[in-house]
Amino acid sequence: MAPNLHLPHVLVLPEDRADSQLANGFLLTLPLFSRRMQVLVEAGGWTRAIDQFEADHIVGLERWPNRFLVLLLDFDNHEGRLTHVKSRIPEHLQDRVFVLGSLTNPEDLRRSFGTSLEDIGKALAKDCQEDSYESWGHDLLRHNAAEIDRLRNFVRPILFPTN
Repeated sequence: MAPNLHLPHVLVLPEDRADSQLANGFLLTLPLFSRRMQVLVEAGGWTRAIDQFEADHIVGLERWPNRFLVLLLDFDNHEGRLTHVKSRIPEHLQDRVFVLGSLTNPEDLRRSFGTSLEDIGKALAKDCQEDSYESWGHDLLRHNAAEIDRLRNFVRPILFPTN
């Protein structure tokens, strides 16, 4: 279901099917607020996700000031990927675009956690809701710490309102 464009909302652009399963698990924890988050169709690769972001989502972010976007990518053990991706985000949108993902790939994450990607997404949502880092502190996710802190400041009140 599409979010109300006039209210604060979060779009998630997953790189691939595995990242989409993580995002959908996260979304399943938000039944009352599911119209505040939408998982988009997977892009088919991290470079395609960035290209799609530039071609389709910059204009939407500029048009809808209450929109936030999460690029959910595999880092494939490439240390410079975050820097490269962030360099393609226009400066005036950097407070509303977040780049997250597994250090290697979601399949490694699934094997390490010993559960489904959807369940991992639920655990990550629980961490966000409870302001904890139990799952986000995992070896394959801890590199996201700075982005998670930024994300929590802007997005947590949208997805997990206190009142």
